Amino acid sequence: MKVLFICNKSPWPPKEGGPMAMNMLIEGLVKTGHLVRVLAINSFKYTIDPESIPAEYVAKTNIDLVTVDLRIKPFRAFLNLFTGRSYHIERFISRDFTQKLKEILRESAYDIVQLETLSMGPYIPTIRQFSTAKIVLRAHNIEHRIWQRVAEETRNPLKRWYVNHLSRTLKNYELAILNEVDGIAAITSTDADYFRSQLTYPEMPVSQVQQPPSHIPVTVITFGVDPGAYPCAPEKTEYPSLFTIGAMNWIPNQEGIRWFLLNVWMDIHRQFPSLKYYLAGREMPEWMKSLKLPNVIVLGEVENAIDFIRSKTIMIVPLFSGSGIRIKIIEGMAAGKTIISTSMGAEGIDCTNHENILLANLPCEFFDMISLCMANRKGREMIGKNARKLVETNYNSDLIIRKLEAFYQQIAG
Repeated sequence: MKVLFICNKSPWPPKEGGPMAMNMLIEGLVKTGHLVRVLAINSFKYTIDPESIPAEYVAKTNIDLVTVDLRIKPFRAFLNLFTGRSYHIERFISRDFTQKLKEILRESAYDIVQLETLSMGPYIPTIRQFSTAKIVLRAHNIEHRIWQRVAEETRNPLKRWYVNHLSRTLKNYELAILNEVDGIAAITSTDADYFRSQLTYPEMPVSQVQQPPSHIPVTVITFGVDPGAYPCAPEKTEYPSLFTIGAMNWIPNQEGIRWFLLNVWMDIHRQFPSLKYYLAGREMPEWMKSLKLPNVIVLGEVENAIDFIRSKTIMIVPLFSGSGIRIKIIEGMAAGKTIISTSMGAEGIDCTNHENILLANLPCEFFDMISLCMANRKGREMIGKNARKLVETNYNSDLIIRKLEAFYQQIAG
């Protein structure tokens, strides 16, 4: 099959969740013999020098990057309040990107055009005009839910009102676009169930819908890894140690870490004064860089995320908003790490508390779970081993690619 990926950011290098999720499918399809082309947005949020992309990757993906200005413009954001349109989506509309898309579609016929994230939805009319390809929406999240949850955690009344407005307009767009595509590939079963319910019964709560029929097929194409790329090496691990890794320009990550530091860390430090907590990830905000808390070590972006994960013991995921799936949890599990996460952070992952993950939602629960790991090394290691087994059976990239191929065949007819 010939597949065109339209991406909201470059899948190369795969250094954060979105690019990793996209690249996993792109490389997997190429590996199984499909012809793949990539058109991606290049922006200040994820700037890639085209010359830095390896020649081998360019050869197998024919990747094109188009610069789009995604910076928030206060005046345009203010005017947008009176339009009813989603400002999140409006920012991704680009004349240059549209023109490049037209050129690509005129040059060659595609079987599938895959939209990576909802923000690529505005390009559906162009695809319909210049191609007969089936359009698949790869939904990395239920996008409006992220902003609903951010609004719930926002204390400033004016800011909360504005975030609610963003969430509301984004939801209207998100639900409308579901009916404009030929197939939906959700990243979790929870998200897939929600999309099915909205396609069929848009006014009915998800909890009341029992696998309704839908004329637009919806499947689950989750994130996966090659377990062989995550060898477990306990002898190279700093024991004990805590760590969090992720894109630090993502609001839920920042809010979760701030909550953990304010509500949990000092109690942990008093109980275990030699224990260190490492923060790693790109786009560290200034408040993180200037932290002066005891034994909190702010590393910023690390050269090799896999090596960093393997070098530490216990992953902390204190997320209270967001949607989709936490890719770093899958990576941590693949490396045999013990994960301590909120229920929200583990949402969408087929995990079981105290078997292959530890769940905590309150400060006292995080304290108890960390204390448990410190007191029972064998028990902690068993949770890590079980997590590795879960990845091998449920989050193996080869199995996921085969499922995606079958989905393409289904919608292509």
